[in-house]
Amino acid sequence: MAGTNLTLGEARERGDLLEVASYHITLDLTDGTGKPGTDTFRSVTEVKFSARRPGASTFIDLIAANVRAATLNGQNLDVSTYDPEKGLILDGLAEENVLVVDADCRYMNTGEGLHRFVDPVDDEVYLYSQFETGDAKRVYACFDQPDLKATFTLEVTAPEHWEVVSNTTPEVDGAVRKFPPTARMSTYITALVAGPYHKVTDLHDDIPLGLFCRQSLKDFLDPDEIFEITKQGFDFFHEHFGVRYPFGKYDQLIVPEFNAGAMENAGCVTITESYIFRGKVTDYVRENRANTILHEMAHMWFGDLVTMRWWDDLWLNESFAEWAAHWAAAGGTRFTDSWAAFCTDRKGWGYRQDQLSSTHPIAADIPDMQAVEVNFDGITYAKGASVLKQLVAFVGEDEFVSGLRSYFKAHAFGNTTLADLLTALTEASGRDLSNWSAQWLETAGVNTLRPEFTLAPDGTYASFAVSQEGMAEHGTLRAHRIAIGLYDLSESTGKLIRRRRVETDIHGARTEIDELVGETPPAVVLLNDDDLTYAKIRLDERSLATVVEHIGGFTESLPRSLLWATAWDMCRDAELPTRDYVRLVLNGLAAESTISVVETQLRQARAALASYADPSWAPEGYKLVADAALERLRAAEPGSDVQLVWARTFAGTARTDENIAVLKTLLDGAEVVPGLEVDTELRWDFLQSLVARGAAGEAEITAELERDNTDQGSKEAATARALVPTAEAKAAAWHLATEDDTIPNQVGLSVIRGFGHPDQAALLEPYVERFFATVSDVWARRTSEVAQNVAVLLYPAWSVTQETVDRTDTWLAQADHPPALRRLVVEGKDRLVRALRARACDASASN
Repeated sequence: MAGTNLTLGEARERGDLLEVASYHITLDLTDGTGKPGTDTFRSVTEVKFSARRPGASTFIDLIAANVRAATLNGQNLDVSTYDPEKGLILDGLAEENVLVVDADCRYMNTGEGLHRFVDPVDDEVYLYSQFETGDAKRVYACFDQPDLKATFTLEVTAPEHWEVVSNTTPEVDGAVRKFPPTARMSTYITALVAGPYHKVTDLHDDIPLGLFCRQSLKDFLDPDEIFEITKQGFDFFHEHFGVRYPFGKYDQLIVPEFNAGAMENAGCVTITESYIFRGKVTDYVRENRANTILHEMAHMWFGDLVTMRWWDDLWLNESFAEWAAHWAAAGGTRFTDSWAAFCTDRKGWGYRQDQLSSTHPIAADIPDMQAVEVNFDGITYAKGASVLKQLVAFVGEDEFVSGLRSYFKAHAFGNTTLADLLTALTEASGRDLSNWSAQWLETAGVNTLRPEFTLAPDGTYASFAVSQEGMAEHGTLRAHRIAIGLYDLSESTGKLIRRRRVETDIHGARTEIDELVGETPPAVVLLNDDDLTYAKIRLDERSLATVVEHIGGFTESLPRSLLWATAWDMCRDAELPTRDYVRLVLNGLAAESTISVVETQLRQARAALASYADPSWAPEGYKLVADAALERLRAAEPGSDVQLVWARTFAGTARTDENIAVLKTLLDGAEVVPGLEVDTELRWDFLQSLVARGAAGEAEITAELERDNTDQGSKEAATARALVPTAEAKAAAWHLATEDDTIPNQVGLSVIRGFGHPDQAALLEPYVERFFATVSDVWARRTSEVAQNVAVLLYPAWSVTQETVDRTDTWLAQADHPPALRRLVVEGKDRLVRALRARACDASASN
């Protein structure tokens, strides 16, 4: 993987040696005539820092095309041997030091460093920075690690018609923008965004608000809704955190070709353009956007104001922001069912990640930067947030919030470790959290909880217990605070009503629940009711049968979400045949009103058909889903969210000649479903599905691109061309994704998304071997984000065979693969092994 791979040992040694005071960074983004630069930009950095051991040596990080000159305390440094992998070596440090580095740095097209994008609509140039985890060094010379905080003063020369945005508000003098010093912060949350962005402003609670997007997208921007969520977020966090937002103004910039959902640069948040909606979207998509807005805002406290010392405490950033975003959405916005959506979707991400052989503790060991770059995963985000939600229930919300307030005040603008947080929460709650931390933050794996009971002669419970199991490799049995819900089925209404709720603590392999002895067994026994803990749950035989027939009978969204999650988990664990899961989805969604559940379950049903269904039954399964989707599309309330979801599901599952013919009529307008607007985004969905099945080709792709001659249109066309079911199309797509280093990150990702279609396994068989022959070279040659896309998304998941598992083992047996790459390939194998087990389970259901 290209780029400096700073190790923990190097960071600790440098952190012990240095105290960094300030940076003054001067950038020229023009070509010298006032127009935008093209390949490189001038970067001059002055760093003032002290050394605790005068005479010692260190290094400063820099990845540049060329270093023109460098001086340390007025003495010229030899830059002729500059190596980006080693940075600039600084020998003979004084107690107080001034370093000046003059370099030419490269614009990037990978979404890292300073990304450069040209809008095909108007040929305007747009720039934005992305520095997490260690890419500030691609823009200016720096000590690029989170514990070496400093103030940053920035001076930028750029075309006069551009907006230039950073962490503070600039003074503008023609082409020159002078930004005053920031508060003390880490390098990775400094930022620069520049270009002729469209700008909307507002003011809330004396905080200036800015919202930016490309000029060609301004007609699709909905500032009212984004600002509404932003203001509600500030009100909620100010009320609960006890510390005002610390970075002055608050800009949110929606930028092109962004790799993640968003990035928490202090006062200068960057957000993916996926959150500008060019067509109709469901309210669940809007909820996800609101969650992202709140997540990044929470980072202003968790991560920016108080920052982890090293990346092994990345969870102190991400788990907290994940938890806080759902907490704020539920308590401060119209998305009051946010925790149900978390249970249905995000928590499942944590469960999936935690069952891979690469699972790790929430507080993980991070030996170097490559390790952290593959650790932005379901454990760091979703499991961590789940465990924090459990901790809030354990110590009480008031006590938890009191501890956070103390933590922010004690460590403002500083760096912390897990121990600092636990100290604050212990003092606020009066509880010793060392055992909780050891169980939940410092061990890996997920537990499974099951009800076990016997019946007395009168039919009541003679005994009731909760059993707990650990994973084979990670057998820790933890303490759980759970609620147990007893739900009765009303014969007259079909509703499932909670008769009793028992909240209790679970310890060890078996916990007796004496409170339930003598109770009449209900229709459904729901462990972990209200979703208080992080654990997989299972159902007794009667409860499972009731859920299969009556899951829509629960009047509240959260128990339905828990049971939907359980059904999906059982399908993945080869305990519920895929065909039974698919039928449960189709039957249960008929009465489901929560759009997040509908979207998630239909997405998972499609994934199950692709990976977990017996191949001999899969065509029948696709027909079941497609036929149901078409029927419900036509019957849905015109213009409703659920109508849109069923339309996309139909497109994704249409396989028979009859359904393909209908899909064509929906695309060309021969059939008009009342209320269904076949807008730009839906047209691409329909066309790509037709292309994948050989029912459309290059002529239709070209025509659609002419209709949507935009950046997003070109990426949709790239996906469509990769979906064409011919050997020539696959060869061209493979070349673009793995060999052409000139294409931008999101173009490559668009190609990859179309390459590995599960229906095209036979056509893709040659690429099993090509993946293993290629992936190491791509990893060494490309930057982190691009290399990870190839390693994860081009792993031959389409080839669900033991032979592919064996070929993976052969590759893994080679000793020279970097640990981070090895981890990603092992995860691909884990998913393949799971798919083989699930397919065997589904095949057994046909006997």
